[in-house]
Amino acid sequence: MSFEISRTPTLEAVSNSDETQLEADLKARTSAAIEQVDEQEDVKTAAETLLSSREKLAKLRRAERWLSQYAKEVEEKVTSLREPALDALIDAAAAGGKPEFKPLTEVGTWESRARAISRAIQRLVETLLPVAEWTALREESHWMTAKSRALERMAQGRAEKLLGQMRDAVMEEMVLPVDLSKGVSGALLGHAAELRSRAIQISENADRIEKMRGFRR
Repeated sequence: MSFEISRTPTLEAVSNSDETQLEADLKARTSAAIEQVDEQEDVKTAAETLLSSREKLAKLRRAERWLSQYAKEVEEKVTSLREPALDALIDAAAAGGKPEFKPLTEVGTWESRARAISRAIQRLVETLLPVAEWTALREESHWMTAKSRALERMAQGRAEKLLGQMRDAVMEEMVLPVDLSKGVSGALLGHAAELRSRAIQISENADRIEKMRGFRR
């Protein structure tokens, strides 16, 4: 390290003079710190709740797709049965015989299934899916907020530890400014700010869905 204090009153100490390696090390340490945050109880609980809400949403979407496909099959079945049943009734009446209603009973059974499926799809589309989507958005926002707070706590802890380690140098020089924005603490704060911003956007999206649909959990 070579410098002249008269020309360079502001110094920067780095762990590695190789900028490429320094950037890689910073990224690796930041990633490791973020992984530690993911294991904190409040963040872990929020993540598990988010996963549960997403799984429920996925199941409801699968149900809607399955019912929609089955509805087509039932409608085709009704169509294939209805006309022959009506023709048989007409033929029996034309021959002066006793009408046979059994085929129509089968048609009625399939028509009843079609109506039930239609009502189930309507409930999914109009109520269950929107509520599940809204809930998943809320839980995602909550998880991001919890994680951003945990990252801020970790950055604060690292900063306090660093300043404690620098106490001797501060005592010697009296005042020693430190810019933590370029280190791991700064990277954690940047990640926390990004998560908080995304959490706010997601929460606003959930608010719009709630207002549009007019429901609450």
